Amino acid sequence: MKTVADIMTTDVVTVTKDTTIRELAQIFESQHFGSLPVVDENGCLTGIVTASDLIEQGRSLHIPTVISLFDWVIPLEGERSLERELQKMTAQTVGEICSTDVVTVTSSDPVSTAADTMSDRKLHALPVVDGDKLVGMVSRIDIIRNIIRS
Repeated sequence: MKTVADIMTTDVVTVTKDTTIRELAQIFESQHFGSLPVVDENGCLTGIVTASDLIEQGRSLHIPTVISLFDWVIPLEGERSLERELQKMTAQTVGEICSTDVVTVTSSDPVSTAADTMSDRKLHALPVVDGDKLVGMVSRIDIIRNIIRS
């Protein structure tokens, strides 16, 4: 049975939380990636940023539905939702738009585990970690290539 280590990419393009939005856009445009892992100075995974996160910068601000109660205005979706939306739209660095709740696999996981995780979570790629250290990326195309070669 093949493991993630057998099919993953080990030469991974990464960004840091200090990478600017402009630099991120250039990487997405030139490398044609849909997501990039965010690492710290030690190569430990701290988040993931997707092209969708970047696209949110260009969208219109959604004014939340509110109710008025005794001269108070209460957003129905919560203040945090509006705050996060504004933060993403005005972000200058990757750290301001990346997700820190990252779904990962390990290099010793079976390929089927990575495939199930991607399918269940509707993800196109997964960071491969050893503890907190990023050791690779596995994508849907890696799994498809594995099926073709089998």
